[in-house]
Amino acid sequence: MTFDTSTISRPRIGVRTLNVIENVGNRLPHPVWLFAILSIILALVSALLSALGMVAVKPDGEAAPINNLASLEGVRFALSSVIDNFMAFPPLGVALVALLGLAVADRSGLITAFMRQSLARVSPRFLTPVVAFTGSVAHVAGDAGYIILIPLAGIIYRSMGRSPITGALVALAALSGGSSASPILIPNDAIFSGLTTAAAQTVDPDYVMTPVGNIYFTVVSSLFLTLVITVVVDGFLSKRIERRLPIDVDAEESARHEPLSTAEVRGLRNVGIALSVYIIGLIVATIPTGSPLRGEDGGIIDSVLIDSVAVFLALFFAIAGTVYGISVKKIRTSADIPDLAADGLKDITPIFVLFFAVSQFLAYFNWTNIGTLIATSGAHFLEGMNAPNLVIFGGMLLIVSVMNFFITSGSAQWSLVGPVFVPMFMLLDISPETTTALYRIADSCTNIITPMSPYFALTLGIMRGYRKDVGIGSLFSQTLPLSIALFIVWTAVFALWYLIGLPLGPGAPVR
Repeated sequence: MTFDTSTISRPRIGVRTLNVIENVGNRLPHPVWLFAILSIILALVSALLSALGMVAVKPDGEAAPINNLASLEGVRFALSSVIDNFMAFPPLGVALVALLGLAVADRSGLITAFMRQSLARVSPRFLTPVVAFTGSVAHVAGDAGYIILIPLAGIIYRSMGRSPITGALVALAALSGGSSASPILIPNDAIFSGLTTAAAQTVDPDYVMTPVGNIYFTVVSSLFLTLVITVVVDGFLSKRIERRLPIDVDAEESARHEPLSTAEVRGLRNVGIALSVYIIGLIVATIPTGSPLRGEDGGIIDSVLIDSVAVFLALFFAIAGTVYGISVKKIRTSADIPDLAADGLKDITPIFVLFFAVSQFLAYFNWTNIGTLIATSGAHFLEGMNAPNLVIFGGMLLIVSVMNFFITSGSAQWSLVGPVFVPMFMLLDISPETTTALYRIADSCTNIITPMSPYFALTLGIMRGYRKDVGIGSLFSQTLPLSIALFIVWTAVFALWYLIGLPLGPGAPVR
């Protein structure tokens, strides 16, 4: 006797659990207000610790008493330093410069055309790995990558006779589950490095993590995650989706995947030529030992090219977007270029609003010396445990992964936990680059299973276009195996990386 498992209703307990998580997450305030509330809590805690006479001992042996943020002196500092806190916030300038160039590339239509061209002539056999790898590249487009690739993947899968639900799931897994792994530099690299630098400078005022501090690790990770997504989807989930979530007969027809126009193809070709010239030009300009792109000692690692990589990244996208825009008549005069940049920046202004709130909280946190107290106390506790570093790393991964269910913004969460973990781990001789690499893993893998993620909701909406009764439990049951597999494999890759002692990036040893 055989049973048709597609007729068995999904257990209600799983749906109820998800609803509880969703309700709790929906009650959390906007990240800006969350940091405002945390600032009030910080003031109260600093008042209590100051009254108790708590003192933090810095790594150099200097005693640092806890400063009371609720005192007259604390209020005076909070009110007088608002502008300085924001303007001196490390990620602000780096992110703004990098995103200026990206805005030109996005608004010219280059990013959309590149994604369409990348998936236009793919064999069905290689569809999943190509979509997954394209997702790792699409991180450079930020939110636009999700909005473009998830529905586009569904359309292409359907045009090749496969379930469009599978296509949307693959795109979600690559974009969200591997949100911090890419074969190229992405805006998150600039944002995370800036936040890490701010946290590290509470221990070492001269410490700077560059945007390429994790580049070796993220490039290799993107390849491993592409492989994991391919194996899990094509080896297991694809058949399960086709069996349990067949497309409705009366579902509305999706828009067809239209090929690129002659002008768009010509534009992409021109972009390839222009970027080749740009990259070759940088390489040639770096060759002379006295090149201004090298460091004072003639080195490459400590050089303008590495320290100001956000500038060269912005130029990369600005050149690409300008060449493409001219080719497709999107850019007709020189005035169109700054207009495109300004228009593109409108979509990322929420990042700068968040940066304002975060910069104030971090400044208050550093002023109170509570961060130093937590870091030194935590370091002493971990040292007393005599636990191997890999065990300590596992604890951080679990803590951040759980938090990620409720705080899905990567920059917001790193702003919250970075000032604790980075200094604490530095006192255990663990570099900020290593701590950041760990955070990338924990912050990414659970993104695809939390209903609080806007991209989870976006994917659910697209799936409902193909099958009307798809619910949260349906999507969760498909993303959970992917989340677990990504977490296990990515953690194993990091553990092996750490044991071998490979550098995470230029001048960034893992140990």
